[in-house]
Amino acid sequence: MKLSALIVLCILSFSVGAQNTLPAKNTGDFVLGKIETLHSNILKEDRILNIYLPEDYDSTSIYPVIYLLDGAADEDFIHIAGLVQFNTFSWINRIPKSIVVGIANTNRKYNFTSLSNRESDKKLIPKNGGSADFIAFIEKELQPYIDKKYGGNHSRTLIGQSLGGLLATEILFKKPQLFNKYIIVSPSLWWKDGYLLKEDPAILSSSYANPTAIYIGVGKEGSIDGSKNHIMEEDAKLLAAKIGQGKSKNVTVFFDYLPDEDHATISHQAVFNALRILYPKK
Repeated sequence: MKLSALIVLCILSFSVGAQNTLPAKNTGDFVLGKIETLHSNILKEDRILNIYLPEDYDSTSIYPVIYLLDGAADEDFIHIAGLVQFNTFSWINRIPKSIVVGIANTNRKYNFTSLSNRESDKKLIPKNGGSADFIAFIEKELQPYIDKKYGGNHSRTLIGQSLGGLLATEILFKKPQLFNKYIIVSPSLWWKDGYLLKEDPAILSSSYANPTAIYIGVGKEGSIDGSKNHIMEEDAKLLAAKIGQGKSKNVTVFFDYLPDEDHATISHQAVFNALRILYPKK
């Protein structure tokens, strides 16, 4: 063996040995955010909240708040908080430093659906119809709690996918003032035979004055409930078109079709796109 090769081998051997024997430094838990339990008198249960606070969070300041449905650690909280953190980097500075509130689920299908007596719906979700109470929980308990404890301002974004997108659409149509921005991904508009697509919500009227920006994203996803009448990408496009035909100058809607994504992969890419679209480059 040549001398140079022997020297390299010795250096590599020493490096590997050092990695195995040197004591670890700066060890500890990596903490992404806070976990809180909020008792809801409306829902009559405790709800787990996962909360991401922005870098250099100041308890005397106020911040925009992004509310995430499906917000448990094993749902969407980690990667959505990461997207928000990435887009608030000082050298990117695409969106303002924001608080992310992930609402962990207890009974997702019940909380995210309005009452339906259709046999096809009851077969898929026998216990449904809890959305009105869940919306009341957001409005009367959750938002006031976050604003008071963490300094949320009146810039509020809601993110929902699938049944969460259905709920986000219901809030947009029935309680639009609760949020300024809506990120609606692959909404399950097939529920109750597409009843929301037949609504005439306040946001379509010329008198609607609350500035509201809506992103609707969908992949190539087909039909979730097996119905040929409600193809997910077609329903999402109909929703965007319906909102786009509204008369209010204070409402803007963006439709984003992502044909390379399906129902399982759409969420991350769609939310990334939404943050870039709803916060144009400065």
